[in-house]
Amino acid sequence: MNVSDRMVEILAEEGIEHVFGIPGEQIMPIYKSLSESQITHILTRHEQAAAHAADAYTRSSGKIGVCITTASPGAYNTTMALATAFKDNVPILLLTGDNDLKFRNTDSFQSLPVFDTFKHIARASYNPLNGTEAIYALKAAIYELKTMPKGPIHINLSKDVLSSEDFQDFDLCYLCEDDMSQIADAQKIIDSSEKPLFILGAGALSQKDELSEIAHKYHIPVTTTFHAKGIISELDDLNLGLSGIRSTPRAKYAFENSDCIIALGIKGSERTLPEIPDNLIHVNLNRDVLVGECQIHGKVEDFLSEIKFKKVSWMDEILEIDNSVHVEGLDDDMAPQAAIKRILEKFSQDIIVSDAGSHTTWTTLLMKSKRPRQYLFPGSMAPMGYSLPGAIGASLATGEQVISINGDGGIQMNIQELATLKANDLDVIVFIINNCEFGIIRQWEEQNYGMKPYQVKLQNPDFVKLASSYSIDGVRVDNLADLEYLLESDLRGPLVVEVVVRSEDIPLP
Repeated sequence: MNVSDRMVEILAEEGIEHVFGIPGEQIMPIYKSLSESQITHILTRHEQAAAHAADAYTRSSGKIGVCITTASPGAYNTTMALATAFKDNVPILLLTGDNDLKFRNTDSFQSLPVFDTFKHIARASYNPLNGTEAIYALKAAIYELKTMPKGPIHINLSKDVLSSEDFQDFDLCYLCEDDMSQIADAQKIIDSSEKPLFILGAGALSQKDELSEIAHKYHIPVTTTFHAKGIISELDDLNLGLSGIRSTPRAKYAFENSDCIIALGIKGSERTLPEIPDNLIHVNLNRDVLVGECQIHGKVEDFLSEIKFKKVSWMDEILEIDNSVHVEGLDDDMAPQAAIKRILEKFSQDIIVSDAGSHTTWTTLLMKSKRPRQYLFPGSMAPMGYSLPGAIGASLATGEQVISINGDGGIQMNIQELATLKANDLDVIVFIINNCEFGIIRQWEEQNYGMKPYQVKLQNPDFVKLASSYSIDGVRVDNLADLEYLLESDLRGPLVVEVVVRSEDIPLP
């Protein structure tokens, strides 16, 4: 057994069922080992898409998403996707190949300091110099991804290290470095509070049942970040909706009037906390994102096991606030928001994977998540090209029907993954909201710079014919009546639906 055999064996032992990637010379030992294993390899058409798929695999299911690439050309193609996972604290594993050790730090073919680059966009980046270090790195990475899911982990693997039969295997022992010293301070704030408020982020998803029980038992209102939408159904009055820059009226009122804000598993970013209140209790596994005076570095579950809550009675006050978010044009033919509203109504129970662009704003404003992990999109980095590979990853992780909502610009960033969609025959419906432009950029040009539209108009392909070239059924609709008629059907993927819409400005925060 060589190092690559043992590494693939460890992945299988840890329950890894799928990995995403593209083979290449320097990572070939791993691929030989994979070919002899029970792990299913998903061949994508671009490495960025492989890492996006691994990202959504994790976001949709909580399971570890794994991406594998070859040396510098393949590795560097993942940087945008790895940075996306890094910014959103998504715990995925990236394995990259490299030339033999003797070629490190040389100008040899395809040699570049991958490790030096990736250490800035990963929570940890390992660069093992022998087989024992490689086995250690993989076990350490999996342990951290499972117990301290703070973001992606990268391991750079030289071909000669992977092929080596000289390694030691051993069990690892870890001590948690949590700092719960301010629990008593947090308890005092909660004890004196009459108007507590939960702000829940992706780091709280694992405790969704416990948090739902606490919120309902003690009548504590909940707001969420984008990535925790649906941790308590958004149809439940206790869930006030989004916090931060896209706050609902009730969430904004509660934030401004609460005397105790309990932020669990959120990043303390300006998009969620426009200001840092004095009464903030912030709990997160990632010490780097903690803000405020009462910081607790640890697991949400450990915090909840230590804290005692009391019943409060300010929900009636909050419910007096009209929480409707007014969106104009919902019946206009063919406004993008009108089309997206109907798509969301049809697939209200399904996983929705969005991209970056104006359609994401409409989707975010109009969608009510009934459960956690139902709405996925690349929030803090916001790259175009996420939705299609993300939908593939989510479909493989969950086995559910997945709806991909794209703009005509974003879909073309990774449109080659239609081949991956077809090859795996996944139940993914790809909606392309086609306004023939980069809509948000056009809006900024006009509103912020007084410009006429410049370099934002798109001459698009025939998306239906393009889908057909991948042997995927496609249909185009250019009016609301036809879209509604189509949505009355029992639609199944793989399917591409081009929805031709007019240019429309999004409502700004």
